[in-house]
Amino acid sequence: VYGGFSIEALAERIEDAESRVLVTADGGYRRGSTTDLKGIANEAMKRSPTIEVCITIKRTGQDVYMENDRDFWYDDLMSMPVASPKCETEIMDAEDMLFILYTSGTTGRPKGVLHTHGGYAVYTSTTHRMVFDIKEEDRWWCAADPGWITGHSYIVYGPLINGSTIMMYEGAPNHPYPNRWWQMIEKYGITILYTSPTAIRGLMRFGEAWPNRHDLSSLRLLGSVGEPINPEAWRWYYRVIGKENCPIMDTWWQTESGGFMITPLPISPLKPGSAVKPFFGNEVAVVDEKGKEVKAGDEGNLVIKSPWPGMARTIYHDPERFVEVYWKDYEKQGWYKAGDSARIDEDGYI
Repeated sequence: VYGGFSIEALAERIEDAESRVLVTADGGYRRGSTTDLKGIANEAMKRSPTIEVCITIKRTGQDVYMENDRDFWYDDLMSMPVASPKCETEIMDAEDMLFILYTSGTTGRPKGVLHTHGGYAVYTSTTHRMVFDIKEEDRWWCAADPGWITGHSYIVYGPLINGSTIMMYEGAPNHPYPNRWWQMIEKYGITILYTSPTAIRGLMRFGEAWPNRHDLSSLRLLGSVGEPINPEAWRWYYRVIGKENCPIMDTWWQTESGGFMITPLPISPLKPGSAVKPFFGNEVAVVDEKGKEVKAGDEGNLVIKSPWPGMARTIYHDPERFVEVYWKDYEKQGWYKAGDSARIDEDGYI
């Protein structure tokens, strides 16, 4: 979950997932200050009787409360004689639960989207490898939070299954100065940057001088995720950061989809503001309330007509809600309702 969650939000998710082990850090760094992660965890655990063990990683060295027989320092556990780097891989069924990730819902109760081992691993690794043409020498940077599906799929699972070199960072993109990202790209030779339009717009407002101070020539591809990227931000990203040499993979997908559903490929002709076309095997349409496809250029409901490997299997503890939210509206056709509106132009671009 996000490090910035409130005590109440964390406790709700622990309760819904019936978690027995909580892993946290003593604190973290953001904008020159420390965050009291263990303090938030301690208060949440008071409301979460299912937690039996809390493992804490020492990051900031700040004083924290540790409860006997429940709280353990990660380093202490790893220094025990029983701890070993040799750990046999557990054999799992493809449909065994992999993780529950909580996403926003229209009601107060957290919506725990459940993904499974086989399909999710296949889909995240395949989409990552093909959409970004991953090469052995690449240095991949997905500038997202692991508490968000983007971080789960394209920091942790997909890239690591593919054996990619990845970068993670702590803090904010514009602290201590607005050139932090550009400095990191130059320093570490990042070849692919995958981020959100919100981040791009936030850095745009500081002007071109900050990125122009740095050598960004290591970049070969750019990516966008999380919301439609407006044409102005797309052009700035392409021109100023990519130097007009880096195609932008503008990806549409969801927590529930596990990975990219609509996306360009590096060889695709691009249009600013369009996610281009469905990824291999995905049948996507834009329809009206009755399920009839709308005319080119008209707005309608985005639906997915066929199954795909990375699709969520259910909402944890609430399968009825899963059916109600995603499947009921087009139940007769057997289509998945994405909950987003979209348009398809004359060229088939979405």
